[in-house]
Amino acid sequence: MVGTRGEGADVTEHATQRSADVLLSDGATVHVRQIQPDDAPEVVAAHSRFSERTRYLRYFSPYPRIPERDLHRFVNVDHRDREAFVVEVGGRIAAIGRYDRLGPESGDAEVAFVVEDAYQGRGIGPLLMEYLAAAARDAGITRFVAEVLPANAMMLRVFADFGYEVERRYADGVVHLAFPIAPTESSLEVQWRREHRTEARSIARLLAPRGVAVYGASASGHGVGAAVLGHLRDGGFAGPVVPVHPNASRVGGLAAVARAADAAVPLDLAVVAVPPASVVDVVEDAATAGVHALVVVSAGFAEAGPEGAEAQASLIRRAHAGGMRVVGPNCLGIANTDPAVRLNATLAPRLPAPGRIGFFSQSGALGVALLAEADRRGLGLSTFVSAGNRADVSGNDLLQYWRDDPGTDVILLYLESFGNPRKFARLARGIGRDKPIVAVASPARPPGSTDRGPDPAAVRALFARSGVIRVDTVGELFDVGALLATQPLPGGPRVGIVGNSPALTTLAARACAANGLVVPAGYPSDVGPVAGAHEFGDRLAEAAVDPGVDALAVVLAPPLPGQLVEDDADFAATIASVALAGDKPVVVTSLVERVQPGIPAYPSVEEAARALGRVAAYSQWRRQPPGTVPALSGVDMSAAAEAVAHDDREALLAAYGIPLVPDALVDSAPDAVAAATVLGLPVALKVAGLALRHRIDLGAVRLDLRDTDAVRVAYRELSETFGPQVLVQPMVPAGVPCVVEMIEDPAFGPVVGFGLGGVATELLGDRAWRAAPLSDRAAAALVDEPRAAPLLHGYRGSSPVDRAALEDLLLRVGRLADEQPRVRSLSLHPVLARPDGLSVLHATMTFGDPGTRPDTGPRHI
Repeated sequence: MVGTRGEGADVTEHATQRSADVLLSDGATVHVRQIQPDDAPEVVAAHSRFSERTRYLRYFSPYPRIPERDLHRFVNVDHRDREAFVVEVGGRIAAIGRYDRLGPESGDAEVAFVVEDAYQGRGIGPLLMEYLAAAARDAGITRFVAEVLPANAMMLRVFADFGYEVERRYADGVVHLAFPIAPTESSLEVQWRREHRTEARSIARLLAPRGVAVYGASASGHGVGAAVLGHLRDGGFAGPVVPVHPNASRVGGLAAVARAADAAVPLDLAVVAVPPASVVDVVEDAATAGVHALVVVSAGFAEAGPEGAEAQASLIRRAHAGGMRVVGPNCLGIANTDPAVRLNATLAPRLPAPGRIGFFSQSGALGVALLAEADRRGLGLSTFVSAGNRADVSGNDLLQYWRDDPGTDVILLYLESFGNPRKFARLARGIGRDKPIVAVASPARPPGSTDRGPDPAAVRALFARSGVIRVDTVGELFDVGALLATQPLPGGPRVGIVGNSPALTTLAARACAANGLVVPAGYPSDVGPVAGAHEFGDRLAEAAVDPGVDALAVVLAPPLPGQLVEDDADFAATIASVALAGDKPVVVTSLVERVQPGIPAYPSVEEAARALGRVAAYSQWRRQPPGTVPALSGVDMSAAAEAVAHDDREALLAAYGIPLVPDALVDSAPDAVAAATVLGLPVALKVAGLALRHRIDLGAVRLDLRDTDAVRVAYRELSETFGPQVLVQPMVPAGVPCVVEMIEDPAFGPVVGFGLGGVATELLGDRAWRAAPLSDRAAAALVDEPRAAPLLHGYRGSSPVDRAALEDLLLRVGRLADEQPRVRSLSLHPVLARPDGLSVLHATMTFGDPGTRPDTGPRHI
């Protein structure tokens, strides 16, 4: 609780509406929203629940009741100069935070909070701070001030731990605080750490419940609910399993209760398999019993049409109001193979063996098949979640949990779409440094999208640079997962191929080359078809200790008819003795016998090489330092905000230190001459249309016009062929034409592309892409990656361009892309790069809805 002295003015028009469901530090859900006038009775009720100490710390006096005049000011705010948020728990106000601007148009505002005693210490103060700061920034407020009693250690810690630079001053028995509220790298890191803790804890309560209630299990033993109940019971769940049934006293051999609250045991999880119309009653019953999470396997929600979507939205609202998270609806369920938990709350009768792979599947329909395939391949799972309609719990939530889970080393994801792409990319970049992430994810753009973005190969590269191994099929998902789960990462791309069939080893070498791997000199090493296990093992052991080899590919074929192998030792044991004893990964293609567990085996050399290539590329990414996002001079955030408010492309670019070469649009020869005179001769004339203004080869450009007569002639020629609208632009020194782009990608949010200009490079899609914001290493890599990049570095005796200027431009575009969600796309084309700098000749930009970036702003579910 932090005190404030005085309240502000009367109500005006509401500003942007802000409300969200959010997670507290213990993983429970609450609702944050702006205060409204009709909250007055509940504010009084909340005030009555505050202890005397809480009221004193907030108001600097006992303040036993709220006078009517104060109450009116508390609940009537203008949402600009005065703002207030409430935190609701189960529909009841548990906390209030507010700011009051200190004078008309002042950049300072006083901030204050009060939290009901029962909810103190659960992270509500920092949560209110995030929402108040975001609202204040939108209102032009740049700094918060607060007055806190020295005894209020909890609130002093809230301010100290927020990541802002706080000025402290003690006077008149009060600690006076002041701090700017612009987001900083430190404050964002603090916010993301809180986000990580809250989301991880909410999933931990889901996957390791003390007890499970099952709704919808029939007494007859038939149906989905009965199946899940049986799997929970027969799987040996370590806690109590309680069927909830309105009539039966026993279901599935277990004692049943009419209401979950009647169970004499703690219930953290409820599995729901009732018809959609009955789900509302189940949510209320589960909330009354103190359940923390619901797994809704019932279908008939958003996947069934508009009415189902409305029912799904109501389900999530009611569940969050009751403090619960939701998996599903229309999902397969969840599982935890930890021997201390043994949770099988799924429709799959059999789970894979315990292991160290975390598995998330968005598809409920494929869930059983995915689990069966993992079991067939011998892949051990730590935990499994099928999200179905993914109305609440998502893959990002599981990433937060698996990040620190000591029982999970590898993460497998089956994704059909991205709900929060920026957050996914951010999490993956951090988690992938320690735990590999493998994802089946579509590279396709959303239906109806008109943005031109990275092609499938570039999308795969974007995944890789975010620490994610993207694969195309479920088979590849398990191929790569098996290798990561059982073998060490390769130290490089060099693969020693050892086999007993020249044909197969040759195929293996070709497959390795096709997947970015290198077969060093001396390989493939072929022992011949009649070699026995001992000879084969000796050759394999030599390759295993070869310093020129980073990984081993073993190819084992049966002897040809009539060729007898004298050595009858077990080839599988021989391979295992080398593979399990070394520190290099081994992949095996064996047509003779099944290899031992712990060694990834593939039916073809192509599949083995593909999996090894994916893992080697990931290993290379992990060995590279991540780089840093550098500070940039000459960025004016106030000017940027003003430019965005007016959709002013040139002003926004200038605010980020990206000047454009001026131009003028004309539609007559006299206007062209006048523009040339103002801009300064010599000038260039270009057809105004985007598709033609760069096409010198089509005659749509006239360069180096040094007098007004040349301008008149050039205008007449262009207008007769292409129409009256022409751009006039002063000449700049020649350079290598480049293109810098930014678009919103469905899997990564804003991404920055770079390539060289020209019809040929555009036809070939010669662009490199990175997710925004760009690090220094990412900007440098963008300059080098296009196939035509040698033209920038002194190709055939030409002078190298100013590399630092190009990298600086890319960093500025990356920052703009990251900070301005209303900018939906940007193209700088052409950018003329020269030894002494660069010139940006043209820019196109589209503005759109900023709400399409769910990873910005205060935390929310």
